[in-house]
Amino acid sequence: MLSRNKTRKYLMNFGDLLMVALSFLAAAILAKHHAGMAPAFPGLEGWELLLMLYFFVSWNAGARAFELYGGFNIRSSLSEATALGQNIILQAVLGVFVLFLVKSVAYSRFFLFVYYVILLVTLCLWRLLAGSFFAWRQRNGHNLSQVLIIGHGPQAVSFAETVNAGRRLGYRVKGFVADTPHPGMGDLHLGRIDGLAAILEAGGIDEVVIVLPAGSGGCADRVIATCERYPMPVRVVPEYLGFMGGRLRISRFGPFPLFSVRVVPLEQAHWRLLKRSFDLLAALAAFVLVFSWLWPLLGLLIKATSAGPVFFRQERWGEKNRPIQCYKFRSMAAGSPEVDANGNYRQATRNDPRVTRFGRFLRRSNLDELPQFINVLKGEMSLVGPRPHPTPMNLEVKDSIRNYQWRHMVKPGITGWAQVNGLRGDASDPAVLRRRVEMDIWYIENWTFWLDLKILAMSLLAMFKGDPHAY
Repeated sequence: MLSRNKTRKYLMNFGDLLMVALSFLAAAILAKHHAGMAPAFPGLEGWELLLMLYFFVSWNAGARAFELYGGFNIRSSLSEATALGQNIILQAVLGVFVLFLVKSVAYSRFFLFVYYVILLVTLCLWRLLAGSFFAWRQRNGHNLSQVLIIGHGPQAVSFAETVNAGRRLGYRVKGFVADTPHPGMGDLHLGRIDGLAAILEAGGIDEVVIVLPAGSGGCADRVIATCERYPMPVRVVPEYLGFMGGRLRISRFGPFPLFSVRVVPLEQAHWRLLKRSFDLLAALAAFVLVFSWLWPLLGLLIKATSAGPVFFRQERWGEKNRPIQCYKFRSMAAGSPEVDANGNYRQATRNDPRVTRFGRFLRRSNLDELPQFINVLKGEMSLVGPRPHPTPMNLEVKDSIRNYQWRHMVKPGITGWAQVNGLRGDASDPAVLRRRVEMDIWYIENWTFWLDLKILAMSLLAMFKGDPHAY
C-alpha cells in the first residue's frame, strides 16, 4: 500500500514540476516578445536556468508545507484543489520577491501574470488527465488490490471504512478473518483465523493487513507465520494505535525499530532555531515600532480608570511543566480573588464582576496579553503555541483531561490554534477544555512555520474585530 502511494506521489510531483518548467518556458518566450526582445528559445541563459531552478525549489517547498504530496492521506478532491491553490498563491508571492531582486526588462509583472495563468491551466489539465488515467485503469481491472483484514474489533472495521473512503487509490476490502466477527463486518466475514490458510489458498487476495487488538501478540505471530507461506505483502496496524497521534514516525535505534507515539517537529533543533529567531525579531520590532508609544498610553488609561498596578503577574506552566511568571496588563480590580470558597480556580466569565470597565476592552481586543512579549524575549514563551493556564487550573484538570500534559511539550504562546478557532475564554466545561487540548496537540504535531504565520494573521484580524469569547 505504501509503495503504490509513493509511486503515485512521485508521479504527481514529476508531472507538476514538468508543468512548472513548461509554463516558465512559455511565459519567458511571451514576455520577451512583449518586451521587444528576440527569445532565445530553446536555450536559456545561465541566470534564467537558475531562476527556473528557484521556481522548482519554491514549488517543492510550498508543496511540502501544504502537504500536497504528503503521506498516505485520504483526501477529497476539494482539499487537494485547496492545497494546490494555496501553493500557487505562495509561488506568486515568492515570484514577486525574486523578480524584484532580478530587475529584468523581460521578467516583469507581465511575465509573472502569464506564468501563473499558464501554470494554473496546465496543472488543472495535468491533474485531470492523471486522475482520469488512474480511474480508467481501475475500471479495466488494473492497479487494483484486494485487501484481506485480520481482526475482529472496531479498529478493524474502522480500517476497512478508511480503505473504502479512498477507493480512487485502488484498494478494495476482500473481507475479514476473525474468530469473533464484529457486527459491522456483515457478509464480509470470511472465516476464523484457524481457516486463514485455506482462505489464502483460494486466491483473489493481494495484500493482508493485521488489525488485532492489544494482548493478542501470540495470535499475531501465528497469523504472520501463515501469511508468509504465500507471495503477498503483509502489513500490521500497531495495536497501541489508540495512544498514537495523527502522525506516526518509525525509526531505528541499532537493531531495534522504534515507533514514536507522537511526532513533535519542534524537537528538531533547526526548527526550534527558526521559531526562536522569528520570535525575537518580531518581538524586538514590536517593542520599537508599537509598544514604545502604546504601552505608556494603555498604562495611563489603566491607572486612570481603576486603582492598582498597571501590570499583573501570574504563575503559569511553561514548557516541560516549568513554572513561569506570565505578564499581563491588569484587567481586573486589584486584589480580586483567583479561587472560590472551595479553593477551585475561578476562570473569567461573561460579565465577571472582577473585570474593570477598561479591562473589558483590553480583554475583548486581546491587548491585555501584550506584556507577554516580555516572556517571549526571556525565552519562556513563543508568539504562537498552546495558551498557558494558571497553576491552580493545571493542578485541577491535569489528571482528568486525557493528554492534557502534552500541551507542555513546547513553549506556550501568546496566541494559539485553539484561540483562533473560537476556543478562547471560559473553559469550565470539560468538553470545551478537551476540545481545546485536542487542538493544542494538533498544533504541536502539525507545526510548520507557515502555520505560525497563518495563526498570527488570524489573531491580528480577531484583535481588530473583537473576540466574543474574550471575557
